[in-house]
Amino acid sequence: MRLDRFLSETTELTRSLAKKALHRGEVRVDGEVIKNPATQVGEANRVTWHDEPLALVGLRYLMLHKPAGVECTARRTLYPRAIDLIDLPKVERLQPVGRLDVDTTGLVLLTDDGQWSHRVTSPKHRCGKVYRVTLDEPLAGQALARVVEAFAEGVLLDGEESPTRPAELAMREPTVAELTLFEGKYHQVKRMFAAVGNHVVALHRESIGPLSLGDLPEGEWRELTAEEIAAF
Repeated sequence: MRLDRFLSETTELTRSLAKKALHRGEVRVDGEVIKNPATQVGEANRVTWHDEPLALVGLRYLMLHKPAGVECTARRTLYPRAIDLIDLPKVERLQPVGRLDVDTTGLVLLTDDGQWSHRVTSPKHRCGKVYRVTLDEPLAGQALARVVEAFAEGVLLDGEESPTRPAELAMREPTVAELTLFEGKYHQVKRMFAAVGNHVVALHRESIGPLSLGDLPEGEWRELTAEEIAAF
């Protein structure tokens, strides 16, 4: 890897600023001041900037218990971002693996591994996502049976050309549902219940595939274990 790229990958320096730091003699490779930005460095080399050792950031896999009022976006808006809750270097490289609306709480996965993210989100892998849905109107009896059947067959949402993939619905309480989806359309849960004449009051994602929040407090995050990463 070129030395200027290595610096931009391991510090907050841009490639342009990295070249200036090199020109000022601030960077050493194996103890020797190096000013040529095209110098090749690898894992065997010890690179320092202002005498602080630098190391490449590897691929990262995290889960976050997202609170309400936090957006899953890279751009800055009126709301704090999910990555603003994470204290890691180069945190802006982390991307959410399937987003949640700003008012939706629960499990968010974040990674800088694009292939892993695709495996989790691709509908063909049938990775179930379980939501706890609080409804405005209770569902029971024949009305519930009709909605369960409709969701299992697929619902044609407003503005869509094809129906949703089969989803699994069960009631925990008269106004609290458990919905399992195998895809992730825009505002899908809210739109599905709107299509059957109900309104979602609150929404919380409990799990993605085999991963659940467990006892992770709201607003906190943790790294996934090797076993959890390999589960997808």
